[in-house]
Amino acid sequence: MARRPLPSILSTGSAQIARGRELARTAADSATDVLHPLITITRGLRRLASAGRRRWAETPKDRRGPLLFLAASLILVVVLVPYGPLLAVITLMAAAAWQGRDRNPPAPEGPDESQIQRLQVLYEALVPYFSTADDPAPLYAHGGDWETVFPTQEFDDSGRVARLVIRYPAFFPDGEAAPRARIEQLLAAKSGRGREYLFVWDEEGNELTLSVLNPLPTDFAAQRFVTAPGETVLGITDPSRVQRTLPLAHGEDRRDVPPVVWRTGIRSTEPHLLAVGQPGSGTSTLLRSLALQALQHGEILVIEGGGTGEYACLTGRDGVLGVEVGLAGALAALEWAVRETERRLVAANQARQAGDPPPDDTKHPLWILVDRPTAFTHLADTDGHKDPQSLLQVPLRHGRAVGVTVVVAEQFDALDSLGDAVRQHTRARVALGPASKEQLEAVLGAPPHTTPVDHMPPGRGYARLGSGPVHRLQVPATPDPYDDATSDAHRQAVLDLLPPRSLPTDTETLPPVPVEVVLTKPVDTDLVDAKAPGSEVGSAHALGAGAASPGAVDPLAVGADAPDPVGANVLSAGPVGAEQVSNAGG
Repeated sequence: MARRPLPSILSTGSAQIARGRELARTAADSATDVLHPLITITRGLRRLASAGRRRWAETPKDRRGPLLFLAASLILVVVLVPYGPLLAVITLMAAAAWQGRDRNPPAPEGPDESQIQRLQVLYEALVPYFSTADDPAPLYAHGGDWETVFPTQEFDDSGRVARLVIRYPAFFPDGEAAPRARIEQLLAAKSGRGREYLFVWDEEGNELTLSVLNPLPTDFAAQRFVTAPGETVLGITDPSRVQRTLPLAHGEDRRDVPPVVWRTGIRSTEPHLLAVGQPGSGTSTLLRSLALQALQHGEILVIEGGGTGEYACLTGRDGVLGVEVGLAGALAALEWAVRETERRLVAANQARQAGDPPPDDTKHPLWILVDRPTAFTHLADTDGHKDPQSLLQVPLRHGRAVGVTVVVAEQFDALDSLGDAVRQHTRARVALGPASKEQLEAVLGAPPHTTPVDHMPPGRGYARLGSGPVHRLQVPATPDPYDDATSDAHRQAVLDLLPPRSLPTDTETLPPVPVEVVLTKPVDTDLVDAKAPGSEVGSAHALGAGAASPGAVDPLAVGADAPDPVGANVLSAGPVGAEQVSNAGG
């Protein structure tokens, strides 16, 4: 079916509106130019009137009479003098024009001498990279004009470059990483160190845009973020890199910030995370922030290899399954995590085969937070135990399907000691603290678009989720509340987010139940050795051990529906002693 043409008012309306706006803008500019003298005189008259009122208000009351007489005398003289009123009006208009002039100093049309010198230095530094000997019309040459290659320049208050557009010749290999890295390093060094620069390469137009990034705020603490279940906030980033904002509380004020949101669960393509940093860079702060967010909807298990007690505030809290700092505890906890992952997999598979939805306990989020797992590797090798990293393979490989999320934090110097399972299955990556571009590329899988700086505050770094772009990252301040160096505001913010401590299920301890067992059949000689010293005690121990075997009597099952073994009758409750056993055997 042929499409009917739109009415002319709809097809040409946008063009007419744009043309009307352009005409209105041109008319307004022309009116402003024509009426500019009148606007200036009006502004001056208003300023003169304001000055007269202030002068009259400042004059004492006893002097206002003579002042009025003097003003009246001047007016009379002006009226009597030939051409006096005309001269008075001309004088008043001149004074108003002088008072109404624009007193703001005109903005400089171009860079000043110091800025021109900076641009000339940048131009000369780029000559060896953007020029060749056989170029007939080179853009870059020693002693050339920088105005032809720097069409846009902006400077900050200190006189350093804030934004610069650079034209480069078409033969420059801008598609290769190494030449681009050399140019970025040169520009960052010549434009001023200690700042982060963003480089945007326009390969089609042969233009490079250099921009100085503002520092990310570090004055926000841990808090409840407005996120959906399965979403976790790693930190905040630049507004130009993400399409979403979150309300952030800063004291009594609230502001919208662009977050780096990490999605976990069955639908996630990056279900596990690896955080790497230098000592003091904030990896433990990141893990505490993730733990506080995970406790809103799930349970966590913390394994700390550093042994510094960074997560003692989580011990005994609701939803915290354990905080292990020793090798034995770490192995036991990770073995349980393996069995729990396998149990969830079996239960979910059985439910799918039966056509039923997965059980709720297989969808309940379980977070395994491991800080510095390589610290246990040497201890495990020394004691002959299994490496705890090997136990992470099952949760890392199969945890996404059953709601198990693994977060591993390690330092740069121990990155080579991480297992293959951790490297392969942690597609969400975070690098904190100062690092070279090579180190960042080894962790993130791609170099950042900004130049790393030598000094970073705690929690500052880069994040990359899967194969997405590299984001600048600032982790919310989540310090250890038990640390004396923590500020009161940050300590209270963390304590407010901690869940209450878990209470024991049984408030009272039940006393042991005494049981009297009388046997109608002699005790087996295999259980009681009469020749051995302390045979009576050995007989009681043998009975206790035999209670776990088939057909044995469980002393705590007296009065229940427990089967009576052959030749044994439970008669009354009372302590079981060696004398009773020997009497029963006689």
